[in-house]
Amino acid sequence: MLDLARAQLAAGLRVTVACPGGALAADLRELGADVRDWPASRSPGPALRGEVRRLVRLIDEVRPELVHAHSAKAGLAARLAVRGRVPTVFQPHAWSFEAVGGLTAALALHWERWGARWADRVVCVSEAERATGLRAGVRAAYAVIPNGIDTTRFAPAPACGAPPTPVSDGQGRPVDAEDRPLVVCVGRLCRQKGQDVLLRAWQDVLGVLPRARLVLLGDGPDREGLRRQAPPSVQFTGAVADPVPWYRAADLVVLPSRWEGMALAPLEALGCGTPVVVTDVDGARESLPPALAAHCLVPPEDPVALAGAITALLSDPPLRAGLGDQGRRHILSAHDVRHTAERIASLYGELLGITDTDPGTTDADPEPTHTDPGTTDADSDTTHTDPGTPDTGPHTADAGRDPAAPPPGTATPTPGTADTAPGHAAPGPADPSGAGDAAQPVSSECRESIHS
Repeated sequence: MLDLARAQLAAGLRVTVACPGGALAADLRELGADVRDWPASRSPGPALRGEVRRLVRLIDEVRPELVHAHSAKAGLAARLAVRGRVPTVFQPHAWSFEAVGGLTAALALHWERWGARWADRVVCVSEAERATGLRAGVRAAYAVIPNGIDTTRFAPAPACGAPPTPVSDGQGRPVDAEDRPLVVCVGRLCRQKGQDVLLRAWQDVLGVLPRARLVLLGDGPDREGLRRQAPPSVQFTGAVADPVPWYRAADLVVLPSRWEGMALAPLEALGCGTPVVVTDVDGARESLPPALAAHCLVPPEDPVALAGAITALLSDPPLRAGLGDQGRRHILSAHDVRHTAERIASLYGELLGITDTDPGTTDADPEPTHTDPGTTDADSDTTHTDPGTPDTGPHTADAGRDPAAPPPGTATPTPGTADTAPGHAAPGPADPSGAGDAAQPVSSECRESIHS
């Protein structure tokens, strides 16, 4: 979220973010974004009705011309708040029905199918994510825009100059990686991210490389259970403000996910020139260039294969260096956040009917807004058009319904049933006079982050 907001601001867009107070809000304000308070929880539940109503009021204040809703929770709240009154973009960042099972999965799938009618575009971060939506019967106008990162920030350590920033564990103790292979796993500590599989694989790694060190960056509901499984060579840092020193210090970064949209951690690691091992699941495999697949792609939930890939790479420094270099070049060509922001701005312009005859100007660029429901892990935004604008949305029959009510036939999921992050939003309102600034969309995005 921060990288996208930074790129949008640098391109001249005005960015409004609705989120709870905390590190994320402070970082966004420091970038120059307009940050609005929107208290919200991570998962759907009884509080959703009030969250949607607050979001409606926020949208009335900001008056954007486009809403961009990211991830399941923010996407749910934003689409219930807007209901097609203004152009709306929804970006799932991994489908909600993949994160749960049983009745909850059925409810999530029902909602995604129903809610798609309130999205003028569904933006997927990978072709695999789009294919999953289509197979599940989520009928929508899709666009695929891969995630991007700040390639200046996520870059290899300088070859000379200041010494690298030291890294330490969660208790402030330095982690000495010299002559000790260092593996880093970055992600929320939850079932999706598969750290339990990595810990099972780690026993086999230690059998070959007994001095190896594993560090888990992040926090989450599975932290204590993972701690109980971990041998002394595994350290837990909790959430970290800046993962860059860890990516640079690591010999290898591992993401053993059970499912993904397109995680940022592999992109960030490759941006720093550090090779990664990821599981062969939708989204994760698309983060790798083809040249890395033979060494860096393993089946999900297979600790034996994971241990084999880790030990092979830790035992071959020249191979790691070559893979890291290829990975960095891939990120520069395919996952620069500036290119991502340009494609998103182009999509906004398409939906708003904007034709920019001078690509070098920013007057015709839409403005983003972001919202974050209640955690510092993610942001989300929503906005709508001038209230004087006719309701051109496809569902005017719902205009008299409570905006916080779920669609007919939909049961509201109970709290804690879905492991989903909150949402973010991007561009903001247009000059109501029609002069000067161009129309400004609002987006609502939900993305997992451990950098807050």
